Amino acid sequence: MTDTRPALLGGSPAVTLDQHAANRWPVLEADDEAAVLEVMRHGDLSNHVVTRHLEDDFRARLGCRHALAHANGTLGLLAAFHALHLAPGDEVLVPSATFWASVVPMLWVGAVPVFCEIEGERFALDPEDVERRITPRTKAMVIVHLWGLPAKVDALLAIARRHGLAVIEDASHALGAVSGGVPCGRFGDISVFSLQTSKLAAAGEGGVFLTDDDTYMERAICLGDIVRIFELTTPARRFAATSFGIKTRMAPLSAAVGRTQLAKLDRHNQRRAANIEALGARLAPLGFETFPSPPGTTRVYFEHLVRYDPAPFDGLPVESLIAALAAEGCEVTGPRYPLVHQQPFFTEGHWRRVARLAPGDHAGWQPPDLPMSAAVQANMLRLPTFPWAEPALIDQYAQAFEKVHAHARHLPRPAHA
Repeated sequence: MTDTRPALLGGSPAVTLDQHAANRWPVLEADDEAAVLEVMRHGDLSNHVVTRHLEDDFRARLGCRHALAHANGTLGLLAAFHALHLAPGDEVLVPSATFWASVVPMLWVGAVPVFCEIEGERFALDPEDVERRITPRTKAMVIVHLWGLPAKVDALLAIARRHGLAVIEDASHALGAVSGGVPCGRFGDISVFSLQTSKLAAAGEGGVFLTDDDTYMERAICLGDIVRIFELTTPARRFAATSFGIKTRMAPLSAAVGRTQLAKLDRHNQRRAANIEALGARLAPLGFETFPSPPGTTRVYFEHLVRYDPAPFDGLPVESLIAALAAEGCEVTGPRYPLVHQQPFFTEGHWRRVARLAPGDHAGWQPPDLPMSAAVQANMLRLPTFPWAEPALIDQYAQAFEKVHAHARHLPRPAHA
């Protein structure tokens, strides 16, 4: 007879299959190695043409006029804030539920983040809260497609148009996602993708800046790609000897891997989605919200998060659930991004020194109260994305959740619960 007791109650762990290969990312294959060797044998490790080819790939995929590769997505976002010619004290609407690179680089051009709530369906900027926080100093917004879920772009873009705001689209999590038939990365005045190792097309490190605007592209070039500045035919070529003091270009060895991984993106995304959605079909009847693609969209799974409802589990606290699942062999944690506005960099005022604001400018700035953003974090579970998992591992994960659900009232919980 199969032992259905949870491991914490003396049963056998549900997950017994090796997870290393199933969850390993990225997986580098012969074509990735060959692309790197080609660059190495050529010998130009700084300006090999493969970087231009990667930009061509992104232009073709997204339908953008311009693409500029960067050493990482963070520098791509810095280039975006620089390209907008934001003045010191200008305000930019941003979510707090994001990786810090969506926010902190703006401080280096003197812009001030205005943290906004996220909505609970897609975990992106809440259009209603965004509109409430607009002031005469608001100049731009940053739309983030968190975890690969497309934001409510139609509503956000309508607000931007109404108020004359520029839009930076941080699509780092959403390469391959689509909203309303349009690929994520095609909505912003400037869009940025990250190609860091954990991303969906991993280059090790790398980022791509995309825009249709000639002026934005020129400013991004002038920020830190000296070779490209020499190629300009406009008066901006005069900055070639110094740039704007930052070196931003991508290493060709990374670009070579980025190209081969991008070529396999759709296949990789489809496999992740199939595995995650198969597990989601088993978790939904247990009361978990699994966040499949919203109507009119196709999401991708940079991260795999589900929302836990304690009620079907006899009120079991989320930390006790995580402990029980870990005992079953599941790799499960809470969300990995803390809310940015709650971090000491902001709460202790260090951001002001980076932004170099004039005395008295935004002197009353305080981290906002964002109860919805905090509530979203409270009962979220982060699971593997299963890029290479076979159905048997997905089944074992489902069994682990089902065992814990069936015996939840008997599981240990904190003394205060």
